[in-house]
Amino acid sequence: MRNAWPALLALLFVALSIWSAIEPASREVWIAEVIPVFAAFLLLLLTYPKFRFSNTAYTLMTGWLILHTIGAHYTFANVPFDWFNRLIGSERNQFDRVAHYIIGFYAYPMAEFLYRKGYSGKYLASLFGLFFIMSVAAGYEIIEWIYADLEGGEAGIEFLGSQGDIWDAQKDMLADTLGAVTSLLLFLWMYRGRPVRLSTGEA
Repeated sequence: MRNAWPALLALLFVALSIWSAIEPASREVWIAEVIPVFAAFLLLLLTYPKFRFSNTAYTLMTGWLILHTIGAHYTFANVPFDWFNRLIGSERNQFDRVAHYIIGFYAYPMAEFLYRKGYSGKYLASLFGLFFIMSVAAGYEIIEWIYADLEGGEAGIEFLGSQGDIWDAQKDMLADTLGAVTSLLLFLWMYRGRPVRLSTGEA
C-alpha cells in the first residue's frame, strides 16, 4: 500500500484534470491556472524514481493540485463553496484562501527532502521550507498582477481573483505562510527522534 499510494493520488489528479478541462467557466483562465499545476505534477513524476517522498508529503502536495484544478474549472471566485463561507460568516468566497493555505503545505516536502538527504538538520530544513513558501507566494502574486495587467478584461480579473479586496495579495501570502507553519509542525512531529534515512518514505 505504501508504494501504491502515490499512484492512487496520481490517478485521482488525472481524473480530476480531465473533468476540469471539460467546459470550464473560462478557457483562458483555465489554461493560465493549470500551467503551474501540470508543471508541478510533471516534476513529481520525473523525480519519483530518484527521490521518493513520504506518503504524507505526497498527500499534502496532492491537496493543492486538487484544489487548484477545481479552481481552474470554475475560476476561484466562483467555486461552489457557500457551505464554508456561511460556516465562517463570510460574504466573500474563501475558496482561494483555503487553496493558498494548502499550497503552504509544500514546505513539508521541501524540509523532508533537505533532512533526508542530510543537507541540514530538522529545524534548519524547516526554516528553509518556510522561506521557500514565502518566496514562492510573493513571486506568484507578482505573476498574477502581471498576467492581469497584460490580459485585462474579465479573464484578467478572474485570474487575479481579488474579489474587490485591495489587500488580497497580502492575505494570500499570509495564508500561504500559515499553511507552511502548519505543515512544518507536522513535519517536526513526524520526524521526532528519527535518524536521517536517505531512501525510505514511511512517514
